[in-house]
Amino acid sequence: MAEGLFGGILGEEDAKPDIEASDALAGAETFASAVAAKLAGNDPEVARKTVEFLSKQSQLLDTQNEHLKDEHAARLHFLQGQAREVDLRRFGLRLRVGFQLFLVLVATAIGAGAVLMIRDAATSRQVVVEPFRIPSTLAAHGIDGAIVASGLLDELGRLQDDTRSTSAARGLTGAWSGSIKLDVPETGITLGEISRLLRDRFGHDVHIDGDLVEAPAGGLSLTIRGNGVPPKTIEGSAADLRKLTVAAAEYVYSKSQPGRWASYLNTHGRYEEAIAFCKSTVGSAEPAERAMLLTRWAVAIESSGGSTREGLGLERAAAKLQPNLWTAHNNIQNDLMILADEEGAWKAGEAMRSVAGGRPGRAPEPMYQNWDYLTWNLKPWLESTVADAEANAGAGSGVISAGPNIADIEMRLHDPEAADLALKTAKEDPDDLPGNAMIHHVRGRLALEAGDFATAVVELDAFGIAYANPAVGTNNPGYHCWIAPIEEAARHPDKADAFLKSAGTFVDCYRFRADILDGRSNWPGAQKAYAEAVALAPDLPAAYYSWGVALAKHGDLVGAEAKLIDANKRGPHWADPLKAWGDVLVKQGNMKAALAKYDEALKYAPNWKQLKEAREALAKQKS
Repeated sequence: MAEGLFGGILGEEDAKPDIEASDALAGAETFASAVAAKLAGNDPEVARKTVEFLSKQSQLLDTQNEHLKDEHAARLHFLQGQAREVDLRRFGLRLRVGFQLFLVLVATAIGAGAVLMIRDAATSRQVVVEPFRIPSTLAAHGIDGAIVASGLLDELGRLQDDTRSTSAARGLTGAWSGSIKLDVPETGITLGEISRLLRDRFGHDVHIDGDLVEAPAGGLSLTIRGNGVPPKTIEGSAADLRKLTVAAAEYVYSKSQPGRWASYLNTHGRYEEAIAFCKSTVGSAEPAERAMLLTRWAVAIESSGGSTREGLGLERAAAKLQPNLWTAHNNIQNDLMILADEEGAWKAGEAMRSVAGGRPGRAPEPMYQNWDYLTWNLKPWLESTVADAEANAGAGSGVISAGPNIADIEMRLHDPEAADLALKTAKEDPDDLPGNAMIHHVRGRLALEAGDFATAVVELDAFGIAYANPAVGTNNPGYHCWIAPIEEAARHPDKADAFLKSAGTFVDCYRFRADILDGRSNWPGAQKAYAEAVALAPDLPAAYYSWGVALAKHGDLVGAEAKLIDANKRGPHWADPLKAWGDVLVKQGNMKAALAKYDEALKYAPNWKQLKEAREALAKQKS
């Protein structure tokens, strides 16, 4: 582009000498003819000489003209060469600048890589298993250091996979996910070597090694040691190498990640071990681990039948020690629910949201599960539970496996097919007593939905038996209240009454008792029970909802609408009050408003069959 433009300008300028030379030559010849004609009349000799002179001048001009043409071509060639040279210089300059920029980018990338390596090294909390030292006598039997180290690595991986804990999400033990690795010495200087040197210098890795020797009395003696891991010797028979490895892995796990180890003990029902471990470790642990150990200690106490108030005290101490330990805040809510203080649990959830800076905020969504349960905030509860399960091998990070919890939420969303699928695909865990009890609970409600009262009673009775175990009851507070309406539906009023007398002061128990009294035509008693249910927890929606449905059934549409408005205010994302409110509006003849309530309800329970049918029937009626 530049050369063409530049060449065009040069051609135009160099054309001027040729034009001027031609004009001069034509003018000379005309002048010579005019002068010769003039002089011929005076002196022929002068005229002749004049003509000769002017002819020579004309020849000179012709020669100059030819020279100018040749010079023009040469100048044009020269200037075009200069233009190409300028372009080459420009290209060279661009190339040089580009190369310099490339060098800057390479240097920046190297610098950024170095910074990242140093940062990763400084924040590294890995467990690095070194090859063990093995005597030649054992090596002759096919046992070498790498085999022992690999066996220990495998067991550590198994323990990691078997631990349901929220600590990884807090970044305290995130290095465990995919970071436990076998370290084999390398030759030469590589990036791996540099990374290892940086971690050794700046990191917080735990390096594990040891010895496997033949014990003096026979058998094997395995010694484990590491930085931050005091030496420990474990002995067993020559055939018990795997048992030795399992014991060694548990020891390493407990010393390197005490909070996760305590969680592992709890999820496998080893409560007494968990209590003893937390007591002996909490004083010497780093602050973050200390707070987690307090929460694990509280869970172990309550799950083994100990004092809930003692556990609540430990949870509050953990939250005070580490205000952003969201597990402690979640467990405080759960403890208050166990104590039948659901209003207090709701307030504790509000306090957690304030500490977290709102929702969404700093607290992970799964930590709102108790608040979501109390306020029937079902879709966020379901979404956070599913996400937690997907991030933790399908089991989730809570004490209860995610599958049964998901099934329970689906039932609350009136989606029995999804609930049934969640049960069928739930990850089996024989040690998960609360989760296995929840399976009975959901199956009972599925049977009730299908009108199979006999199966519903069997399943809920099985849940009631399991609920008597503190490990189940403390993790599902208030769920036993659902036994009463199912016994009543199965025409077992005596069992329903007996159960409610000992069920405790839970909102669900009180509102179900009111429903039962209303079903027995004891409307005054039902009204009193509804009022008591509301008084238990005035900031929760469930009692208002049940009361509103009952008032509508008795023809008090104004009173029913008022209670349903109260329920919607306290549980704005709960579909049931909205659907019931729509039903009331239909009875009042306000079809447009009723349709709006049905549409709003569908946002929160999109697969609710009865809601869809009510909405379709009303839409047809309007059209």
